Amino acid sequence: MAAHFGMIGLGTMGRNLLLNVAGHGYEVCGYDREPAQQKRLMDEAKGKNVNAAASLPEFIQSLQTPRIIMLLVPAGKIVDAVITDLLPLVQKGDIILDGGNSHFADTERRYSQLQGSGIHFIGMGVSGGEEGARVGPSLMPGGNRESYELVKDILESVAAKSDEGACVSFIGNTAAGHYTKMVHNGIEYAMMQMISEVYGVLKYAGQFSNAELHALFSAWNKAELQSFLVEITADVFLKKDEATGKDLVDMILDKAKQKGTGMWTSQSAMDLNVPIPSIDAAVTMRYLSALKEERVHHSSLYSSGNGKSLFNKEQLAGICKNALHFGFLLAYGQGLHLLKAASEQYNYNISIPEVLRVWKGGCIIRSVMLNDLRKAYKENTGLSNIIASPVFQPVFSQLRNDLAGLVKSSIEYQLPSASLAASLYYFDAYIAGRLPANLIQAQRDLFGAHTYERIDKPGVFHTGWESKPITMT
Repeated sequence: MAAHFGMIGLGTMGRNLLLNVAGHGYEVCGYDREPAQQKRLMDEAKGKNVNAAASLPEFIQSLQTPRIIMLLVPAGKIVDAVITDLLPLVQKGDIILDGGNSHFADTERRYSQLQGSGIHFIGMGVSGGEEGARVGPSLMPGGNRESYELVKDILESVAAKSDEGACVSFIGNTAAGHYTKMVHNGIEYAMMQMISEVYGVLKYAGQFSNAELHALFSAWNKAELQSFLVEITADVFLKKDEATGKDLVDMILDKAKQKGTGMWTSQSAMDLNVPIPSIDAAVTMRYLSALKEERVHHSSLYSSGNGKSLFNKEQLAGICKNALHFGFLLAYGQGLHLLKAASEQYNYNISIPEVLRVWKGGCIIRSVMLNDLRKAYKENTGLSNIIASPVFQPVFSQLRNDLAGLVKSSIEYQLPSASLAASLYYFDAYIAGRLPANLIQAQRDLFGAHTYERIDKPGVFHTGWESKPITMT
């Protein structure tokens, strides 16, 4: 029987997603240039309607028409190369679905190139990691609705399920799916960084043991901080290192790697003039973490922090919980602000409430907070930032001082809390009726005649500032 669904790229994600599709009653076929990957698929697929093709032409011939061909290969030139190889083999009406972490600009280009050819192209964000791919990911397809309808049934079958249905939806036009996944990853960067900052304060300032940290994060996961990331953080503290018998987390080198999606989020935000400092700080801290040898050398040049915590363990735990709650909300808020701005700029026509529904299951940033976020955006479809929402005004007012307390404590101990501190400064700036930026504008007008506006009357003004010679001493 001809296969309903084909997968090119049989690495961990591709293989598991293909087995997920097969597990829902579909005939599937996979292809990878590496024979070892083909063999691994077949070894794991015993008893299922799965086949592996030895060549690309054989793979194409194995699929029923219109062919649904998903790519899960490394982003960049490899995606272009695979599409180039496919085009002579496919026919009008076939669907190419890129499920990798492609940059949204590449997806825009590929979508435009295939328009008019009769070949459908969908750029789809996939979140959930290895386990999510196998049992139910969060899926974010973009392109056009006609193309989405051709794959809707399969995607709804394999996607994660929440109390509001399958965690997949047509996200929006052209590259909306990959842009949304990029923002998802930016939020993920910030949330992970904030968790690590709270961990640092608890471990080094509060002297919490790993067993105590496990208990604390487990308790947090039963309340306002319920989320996938808090849940797995609790699990991390239990794992023992097989080689040494010590807690594994203490044996892992403090160098965090990245694949670029956080950086892309920051770059796009700068292009669109949207402030996302909590995410920016998280990206920067990954870069700093990579400078391990330099950090070790520099640590010998300066004295370490010797601050004394103003809190006992119970107080510190409560402050950390509230600070993380505050920071998580602003990570979501900044990402959604960017997503809304991009949707308007690029005509993606993204529904923020629908994105939040899709994120409720399967994805890395799923959490109980998504319910209130969805409520806020459903109540006010024009909402640009959650700071303005009555859903969150009491929460921010209540938690702000605990975040400030945590930042203060981390400063005393010289424990970097860049992402949480950025959240605090962002919030304080966003609710400030007046900022000292008037001085910046005066400086700009003095040295570059860049003009300024006034508080007492409309218009644009320039002043002939009295210049004085600079005296060097």
